Amino acid sequence: MSIEAGSGIALREGELTFEFVRASGPGGQNVNKVATAVKLYFDIERSPSLPEAVKRRLRALAGRRVSREGILAIDARRFRTQDANRQDALERLLALIRQAAVIPRMRRPTRPGAAAKARRLEAKKKRGSVKQTRRKALPDAD
Repeated sequence: MSIEAGSGIALREGELTFEFVRASGPGGQNVNKVATAVKLYFDIERSPSLPEAVKRRLRALAGRRVSREGILAIDARRFRTQDANRQDALERLLALIRQAAVIPRMRRPTRPGAAAKARRLEAKKKRGSVKQTRRKALPDAD
């Protein structure tokens, strides 16, 4: 079965590894008995589902969550149930992949136009004259 990530990208379930661990925080006695926290592992490097450009952007977006081997780890422990945490981890992975699938627009460097330069210089002159009027008059040196 495949998981739709958008932009024509579909992940196979075999590419994802889930590990269930005990979570800290609220949950009463269940905290000590049930492994509700989820660690999702996704091997970016070996994924046949992602184009090379998306892999590169995904590594950059994920930052410290990616190991040297190129494995993305997502830790989900917001909810008290294992299923909800599993879904949360999967949604967070898909959101990262969707974000990485968007090709960033290149910035075209621009220069200020003549009118903008003139407005800037006029504002500077005006400000200077305001400050000039605030100065104390110097006593005449007779």
